[in-house]
Amino acid sequence: MKQYEKIAKEVLDLEAKILVDCSKRIGDEINQAVDLIDKTTGKLIITGVGKSGLVGAKIAATFASTGTPSFFLHPTEAMHGDLGMLSSGDSVIAISNSGESEELVKILPHLKRMKIPLIGMSGRRESNLGKYSDVFLDISVEKEACPLNSAPTTSTTLTMAMGDVLAVCMMEKMGFQKEDFASFHPGGSLGRELFVKAIDVARRENLPVINKNATIKDAIEIMTNGKLGNAIIIEDKKVIGILSDGDLRRALMEDSFSLDNEAVKYATLKPKTIKADNLLASKALQTIEEAKIQILILVDENEEMVGVLHIHDLIEAGFDIS
Repeated sequence: MKQYEKIAKEVLDLEAKILVDCSKRIGDEINQAVDLIDKTTGKLIITGVGKSGLVGAKIAATFASTGTPSFFLHPTEAMHGDLGMLSSGDSVIAISNSGESEELVKILPHLKRMKIPLIGMSGRRESNLGKYSDVFLDISVEKEACPLNSAPTTSTTLTMAMGDVLAVCMMEKMGFQKEDFASFHPGGSLGRELFVKAIDVARRENLPVINKNATIKDAIEIMTNGKLGNAIIIEDKKVIGILSDGDLRRALMEDSFSLDNEAVKYATLKPKTIKADNLLASKALQTIEEAKIQILILVDENEEMVGVLHIHDLIEAGFDIS
């Protein structure tokens, strides 16, 4: 085994062992922490310095994206005015492996003065952080993965995992569903699936429309300018057919072909349409895939066209095409 493969396995095995060891000592303190967070009527503030602060910022982001209003507050900034960001109803999770980080310890008496409930995450229960905490979560580790046993490695892994534990427990406590997650992540794939409407993605202006009596020559001109590769044939404001590039190629093979022939003669009649009212783009995509078509006509309650959805529009909007 090459040198770095051996080191990689040792680091991962050690960090995995630390997580398993912690899971074995988990007790009622997790219930207490979840109960404290659940009773928080304001914001959940995460604080810490150094690597603990970096991990704390990630934990705050995880809480915020899973339904628990949260933000990160640096202890030094807190001592210079940002304590004003805290108010009645807030709670704090303070992170320090030693429990004695100078900047963090300085704000603890002020949290007590403000009657802000405190969850402490530390490797030392007897530390100042441990003594001030209303709920203490033990994040002690046997050793760091660092060969000098100095750089925060296994300790930060465990801290981040403990933050995930609390966030997931709160999701369960609140009955947090995928619809809730999507509402906090409208730009993600789930958000697109649950919230983006088909009409918002569809093309609604300068559509390649021709009337029932239009010729092939008219259709070619409108198809060239329309950039959809199709001409949509309308009669009495309703779609009666679609002429595609493929239809034109097949028409060219006929002996009777003429540019002056009516386009409708070669079109696909009664094309697939769907009501646009509150139609999700994800549902429109499903329809396109099931019908094995490239464009879908969106219509209103009177069956009049209000937009055209091309499969490329969905791709550009970030939808996965199967």
